[in-house]
Amino acid sequence: MPSIFASVSALLLLFSNCACILAVKPSTGCGKAAAFGGNRTTTVNGKQRWYLVKVPDNYNSTRPHRLIFTFHGLADSGATVANGQKSYLPYYGLPPLANDDIGAIFVAPTGLNTGWGNTGGEDLLFVDDMVKTVEENLCINQDLRFSTGFSYGGAMSYAIACSRAKQFRAVAVLSGGLLSGCTGGNDPIAYYGQHGLGDPLLPIAQGRQMRDKFVKNNGCTSQTPQEPRSGQGTMVKTKYAGCGEVYPVTWIAFDGSHIQTPVLRGETQTFAAVETWEFFKQFK
Repeated sequence: MPSIFASVSALLLLFSNCACILAVKPSTGCGKAAAFGGNRTTTVNGKQRWYLVKVPDNYNSTRPHRLIFTFHGLADSGATVANGQKSYLPYYGLPPLANDDIGAIFVAPTGLNTGWGNTGGEDLLFVDDMVKTVEENLCINQDLRFSTGFSYGGAMSYAIACSRAKQFRAVAVLSGGLLSGCTGGNDPIAYYGQHGLGDPLLPIAQGRQMRDKFVKNNGCTSQTPQEPRSGQGTMVKTKYAGCGEVYPVTWIAFDGSHIQTPVLRGETQTFAAVETWEFFKQFK
């Protein structure tokens, strides 16, 4: 009969390799009346900032929700993302998919000069301010914070991965580049990246470089993933080995250009929303 010490050791090993959250960390907003959604403003670093908060119709103030940031690309805004304009799906198409027993609060911020230059880390301070304010007013699971974005928004999500890995559970970088900095960049965080082979604005080499930082940080087995050939209209999805379930890395290279909603040949809808959600939803 196994000893109690062996049983405890086995349980500890199981939990150490589990992507689930063993204890929910509810924010101070749990239990408060839901009157916080919509347009919000704040002042950070002496500058007024704007963001939009989407609270689901079935919001329950006693249930800790995911918190998902959705950053826009250059020359766009939080309203562009929230309203699904200029080729965006509303909040990157995630709200209908996130309507499960956890649910999600979405935040769509607007960058300074319609971008995310993050000068002196001011956009990261903006993120900190939004997290604090949202979680003081709404019921959030503080272990389930996520960020995604396209292009400049992907760069900002990457900056969060570098500088706020201990505060965020995972990021999804969609055709991003090295535009918003990478202060720190030594901690592991679950990382999803997708990039088009023919991206003329932010070449896929930048996406590979960003991915490889977290392949290393997350202890994954280094490899050179297969990618589709130009003209195929397909994608290749790689789940890195060796990272385990706590800090996985998923990479998608697709035959396409610089676009937030890439569509594969023969398909009518983008894979980006489904794949991003597939990555995020594994953390519970």
